[in-house]
Amino acid sequence: MSAIDDRDAAMTELLGIRSSIDNIDAALIHLLAERFKFTQQVGRLKASHGLPPSDPDREKRQIARLRALAEEAHLDPAFAEKWFNFVVAEVIQHHEELAGNSGAASAEL
Repeated sequence: MSAIDDRDAAMTELLGIRSSIDNIDAALIHLLAERFKFTQQVGRLKASHGLPPSDPDREKRQIARLRALAEEAHLDPAFAEKWFNFVVAEVIQHHEELAGNSGAASAEL
């Protein structure tokens, strides 16, 4: 096989791999959107009942659970925790907006 044929084969393989990555990225976006639909429900429920904006015990349990899942999946547990903390911050922001509209503070995982 010539260097050009070898390069063409590598580029074809690269395009296939990138297509798979793009499909996974799309699925992740849809899953995150679905997750946020549920956290919005939690935020509205907490706001309407004057429940506290966060649940530190649940957050700790979730971090431990996600770190364990990451280890099982051969993913860096620290990365999983960073991702979770990023998502929680976004959820809290959404819930504070909801609470502002209802007059009560709320947030949930």
